[in-house]
Amino acid sequence: MKKVVFHINSLEQGGAERVVTTLANRFAKDGYEVVIATEWFAENEFVPDKSVKRVHVGLSEEQEKAGRKRQFFLRIANLRKFLKKEKPDIVIAFAKKAIYRALMATFFLRIPVLISVRANPYTAYVSKADKILIPLLFGRAKGCVFQTQGAKEFFSPKIGRKSKIILNPINEKYLHEEPAPKRRKTVVHSGRINGAKNQIMLLNAFLLVHEKHPDYDLEIYGGDSGDGIFQKLENFIRKQGAGEYIRLMGASDNLNKQLKDAALFAFSSDREGLPNSLMEAMALGLPVVATDCPCGGPATLIQDGENGLLTPVKDAKAMAAAMSRIIEDPALAKKLGANAGKIREVASEEKICKMWEEYVEELTK
Repeated sequence: MKKVVFHINSLEQGGAERVVTTLANRFAKDGYEVVIATEWFAENEFVPDKSVKRVHVGLSEEQEKAGRKRQFFLRIANLRKFLKKEKPDIVIAFAKKAIYRALMATFFLRIPVLISVRANPYTAYVSKADKILIPLLFGRAKGCVFQTQGAKEFFSPKIGRKSKIILNPINEKYLHEEPAPKRRKTVVHSGRINGAKNQIMLLNAFLLVHEKHPDYDLEIYGGDSGDGIFQKLENFIRKQGAGEYIRLMGASDNLNKQLKDAALFAFSSDREGLPNSLMEAMALGLPVVATDCPCGGPATLIQDGENGLLTPVKDAKAMAAAMSRIIEDPALAKKLGANAGKIREVASEEKICKMWEEYVEELTK
């Protein structure tokens, strides 16, 4: 039985955290010994199956008193101590800080590290520290998983040659919903409320839609990320007097039921990896409108005019036009929704997890 350690900051409910939890559960089900090593516990977390071991490798109470620079090295030392004890066959690190820690902690340990870049590297990997650490550390990775070709192309050809592009697995509950017999006159959006997702632009776009189609409303699902955007959305809605037709619904664990009978799904991000929320909406058979944001996540999923509509980033008028086009053309809406649903055939949990397992087996021969 091979032992796999997943390393990520926490299991707080977000895209990368959901994928880690899904993969860990499937690996354990398929006979691997699985450990998730995290730096801290968050308030709202995904809960892995009991067959998956969850371990805290972050700072102790005493270490929390250290300065910021010392804390950085203490985290690496803690992870290294844990890995020396566990002796896993492979470490799979998700997201930037966990990637750097895993690659540093495994120096001279002969433990292969598989890294997974989740964010848009053109904005997330461009600091002075990144320009030092990427050439120094990424070459040590045994393998790399990217979500899009655009993300892969950010890094050197040497890294690209030992990488794979693997989509996110779609949560099983989105794969088995029956098609809605009738759609509500509601546009929906889901995702953590933050600046990068540009929900403010979506509100501006929907105001234009509402002028033409006053019988339609907008529901935005997602938790407050704490960056002040949620309050800005509330203030915007209040200022526009739009509370009757634009609603902030908060976070939900029942989106497969709440979204499936909507008229369409709108995705407004300025930048994104591979958006789970967009994949889930497509799996539900919703017509989708999405910004063609870097590093190519929506464009990886959508063939414009066939299974969704792509619009320029930060262009409220273009998004409004695309939403109105779907509302005004039932035949187009039906076609887009039916074709969007085909994503279930290529991104099911079973298929994606199998790709990960085959890659792990290849790297641990």
